[in-house]
Amino acid sequence: MTGSATPRSPLLELDDLRMHFPIRKGAFRQVVGHVKAVDGVSLRVEDGETLGIVGESGCGKSTLARTVLRIYQPTSGEIRYRDRSGGTVDLAALSGPALKDIHRDLRMVFQDPQSSLNPRLPVIDIIGEVLSVNGIVKGRELEHRVADLMQSVGLRPEYMRRYPHAFSGGERQRIGIARALASNPRLVIADEAVSALDVSVQAQTINLLQDLQEQFGLTYLFVAHDLSVVRHISDNIAVMYVGHVVEKAPTEQIFSRPLHPYTEALLSAVPIADPRLRRHGQRIRLAGEVADPAHPPSGCAFHPRCRYATALCKQEVPALRTVTEDGHAVACHHAEALNLNPFVDRTVPEFN
Repeated sequence: MTGSATPRSPLLELDDLRMHFPIRKGAFRQVVGHVKAVDGVSLRVEDGETLGIVGESGCGKSTLARTVLRIYQPTSGEIRYRDRSGGTVDLAALSGPALKDIHRDLRMVFQDPQSSLNPRLPVIDIIGEVLSVNGIVKGRELEHRVADLMQSVGLRPEYMRRYPHAFSGGERQRIGIARALASNPRLVIADEAVSALDVSVQAQTINLLQDLQEQFGLTYLFVAHDLSVVRHISDNIAVMYVGHVVEKAPTEQIFSRPLHPYTEALLSAVPIADPRLRRHGQRIRLAGEVADPAHPPSGCAFHPRCRYATALCKQEVPALRTVTEDGHAVACHHAEALNLNPFVDRTVPEFN
């Protein structure tokens, strides 16, 4: 995680990005509605930064990641990327060879290391596929390159001819990380990359990602539902709910001064290992489920589950607005008036 506050040029900028999936019914497959999985997201990812994207399942996090990578063609909006020449290209407008070339710079680490690796291919082919298909290296040079990549992620190169089933879950995820690094990318999107791993292996993988970021100068878009994991690796955090960003801020601001009731609820669910530290009150248990993105509520999408909701919340959609000098932004009508609980009650004295 970077610690400098010096302004950096954005590597990636999303402007009013939308990804709406059509709902089709009837014999003629007529469009009768849309699932608004991503609905007007605007974000900046600085060069060398780790931006964490958090929220419950169904909030649009993974869809946002796949739309940025252009696995999906966005419905509208722009995905501005600063290429290696310093120019800016709109990924949303690219197709064919131009998009294929950009994909070398943007790679993804997937959630399930077992299902994301072809069980019929040895590790050398899995990691080296992007290199051989694009004619970057081949033969002995390919073998040397794969060996270097395996070493960089903590795997023994002599295992490169083994198949995925011969590795543990954590080792398979390292293979996935090495595969993502093979094309020398600038932006790596980690989509729930540690959620399927044991807690101890999660910590090892997070530490590895941080080491690789420093070694290769990577920028991360880190998607997760576990705020404690996101806190450890992220410089900034964006909180999503039903396709919208409802709060974004530097990581420690999110934990020490949440401004959106949804963020407060997510923080209350994060476990604290030290029994001497206690939060104000109990865990906030949200009523109901995440709103249906095909039929979102009127006004603020969170209002049916929000204990602070007023008539205004049911009528008007709150805009995402910046409320502090350090860029803390929130989409809540009453953000300034609420005194929300931080992650830890820092007034509790230490025990001797």
